[in-house]
Amino acid sequence: MQERIAIVFDFDDTLGPDSTSGYLRRAGLEDVEGFWREVGAMMAADWDPVPAYLHHMIEVARSGRMRPLSQSSLKAWGRELPLFDGVDALFPHLRQVVRETNPRVTLEFYLISSGIGDILRHMRIAEEFTDIWTCEFHYDERGHAVTARKIISFTDKTRYIFQIQKGIIGKEARGKPFLVNKKVPPELIRVPLDQMIFVGDGYTDIPCFSLIKQHGGIPVAVYDLRHTEKWGSAFSFVTDGRVSNLHSANYQPGSDLVNFLTMAVRSLAERIAVAASSYQG
Repeated sequence: MQERIAIVFDFDDTLGPDSTSGYLRRAGLEDVEGFWREVGAMMAADWDPVPAYLHHMIEVARSGRMRPLSQSSLKAWGRELPLFDGVDALFPHLRQVVRETNPRVTLEFYLISSGIGDILRHMRIAEEFTDIWTCEFHYDERGHAVTARKIISFTDKTRYIFQIQKGIIGKEARGKPFLVNKKVPPELIRVPLDQMIFVGDGYTDIPCFSLIKQHGGIPVAVYDLRHTEKWGSAFSFVTDGRVSNLHSANYQPGSDLVNFLTMAVRSLAERIAVAASSYQG
C-alpha cells in the first residue's frame, strides 16, 4: 500500500509571477512585452514556444539589448523571486493537515516548469520540493548561456509525472532519461496517479491536467487576478473538461484555493487510511 500523496506545481503564474519576464526586466531589457511579441513571431514561423523563448533570450543578450545572460545573474534573480501571497506558509500547513488526518501518510511536493532551472532552483521555497524539473541552459567558459540543453513543454511535462509515479527522482535519476520507460510492478509504484494533485495555470499544463484527471487524480487550475486578459483561457479549462476546479492564485489562509487543497489532501489521506485498513484486514 503506497501511503504517499504528491502535489505537483507549475511555477509561472501558478506560485508566482512570470519568472522569465521578471528576469528580463532585471537584466535591463526595456521592452519586455516586445520580447514576447518577437517570440510570438517565431512561433508563427513554426518554432515551438519554449525553445523559441530560450533561444531569443540568448540572441537578445548577445545583441546588447540587455545584460549578459549569465548563470550567476539567473541564480541571483532566483534568490529575489517574488511569490504570490501565502505561498511560503502553504507547504507546512498542508503537511500538518496530513499529519493530523493520517500520520502514516507522507506528503511530497514537486515542481515541473517550462521556466529556467537556475532561477527556480534558487528561490526561497526550493527546498520544499522533493524534486524540480525545468528548462536548462548550457553555459560557456564565461558562464554565459549559449544554447538550451533541456526543454520542458506540453507533453514533456507528463514524463515527469510518470517519474514521480515510479520514484525516478533525485540525483540518482539525473542523466538517465530512458528510466521513465521502465516497467514498474504495482507494488513498487511510489505515488499512484490517483494520489496526485496537479496545480497549473496555462496551456503547457493541459497534458498534465488531462493525465491526472483520467487516472483519478485531482487537477486544479489557477489564474492570476492581475491578468484579466487570461481569464477566458483559464475558464476554458473548466468548460473543456480539463479540470473541475478553478481558483485565483491566492494562497493566503482561508482562501478558496487553500481551503480546496486542504480538503483535497485530507480526503486523500482518509482514503489511504481506509484502503490500508482493508488491505491489512
